[in-house]
Amino acid sequence: MPSTTLGHSAPHNLGSARSRISDRFDTRAIRAGQDPCSATGATIPPIYQSATFTLDAVGSDKGFDYSRTGNPTRLALERQLAALENARFAAAFGSGMAAVAAACSIVRAGDRVLATDDLYGGTYRFFCDVLARNGIATTFVDMTDLRAVEAALEDGVKLIWVETPTNPLLRVANIRAIAGLKRPGQILAVDNTFLSPFFQNPLELGADLVVHSTTKYINGHSDVVGGAVVVNDADLFAEIAFHQNAVGAVPGPQDAYLTLRGAKTLAVRMRQHERNALSVAQWLEGREDIERVYFPGLRSHPDHELASQQQRGFGGVVSFRVRGGAERALAVARSTRLFNLAVSLGGVESLICSPAAMTHKSVPAERKEQLGITPDLLRISVGLEDARDLIDDLDEALGAHPAT
Repeated sequence: MPSTTLGHSAPHNLGSARSRISDRFDTRAIRAGQDPCSATGATIPPIYQSATFTLDAVGSDKGFDYSRTGNPTRLALERQLAALENARFAAAFGSGMAAVAAACSIVRAGDRVLATDDLYGGTYRFFCDVLARNGIATTFVDMTDLRAVEAALEDGVKLIWVETPTNPLLRVANIRAIAGLKRPGQILAVDNTFLSPFFQNPLELGADLVVHSTTKYINGHSDVVGGAVVVNDADLFAEIAFHQNAVGAVPGPQDAYLTLRGAKTLAVRMRQHERNALSVAQWLEGREDIERVYFPGLRSHPDHELASQQQRGFGGVVSFRVRGGAERALAVARSTRLFNLAVSLGGVESLICSPAAMTHKSVPAERKEQLGITPDLLRISVGLEDARDLIDDLDEALGAHPAT
């Protein structure tokens, strides 16, 4: 295994390793960070299920001393993730929210955060209930309105937090334009969970930092919780790596291994997720009992042109409003057979949820009303089943509970 550890001292450079493999995504996903084991020749990186590592002498190790600071299996995953984002550095965490917290570790009491107004409920809760407790205020703004963003970039804003596409309304923010508005010393962070590195690379558009819930598309099998922060700047990475080691919210080697394995098929999975999602979205849009469909791949979406330019695809999440209100929406969500009623997204199986009652439950009711996250809204994560079966499932559920 490589002799360099990802710890609190000297972050390692992944750029040269990436360039030796390939410029093509599918190859990097399978090969980056996954050299055969130098000790045994094992083709697949082993699971180093060890908390501690024996030293040759005091001050002399083989690159690892304690698994909170660095573990060979986790290091393989981090190298893979960095390569997928065309980046130099990546730090893996035990959950997406742990990655969010790590990204926010760069702000201090008295700093301000400027954040997307329509964003994941857990992130909203962290900004309002955790950062605020530490003297860090957050201003929420519609990131699709560049004038509003520019006006909000007041003195004291340290971190600009962009979620694009947003959760659950799938609005698309212009990353390059927002990067052009930021002032010296401000950090632009982009949550890239909904698209994965296959469809979007925010660092190449001017972002300073990318966050993933690797629970979602990167792992892709709904059996691991994890997160990652990916950066190019060595000084910024040193801060993230220090937080990773000091706080210790890291994935264990089993979770790192499963995520590493899942990411190998990211390219083929994302292609099918998108094909299925577009088929389902187009079918929903043609129904009279559906009020509105939110999917950037539809020409009717207000951000379709921007998404077509900024992204290489549109992802696998679709949101829609049913005619008939909250009661019908909840009945439909309970009636599907192939779409499991569950939070999360990005797995091979299809899921359906009520954002207002589930993923965004922690957001105050009046704020959800303002944003349009109302009980008539449903969000589906379109999986890899046959699209015809998914459409039949939704058709039966909607037909069983007709709009009145």
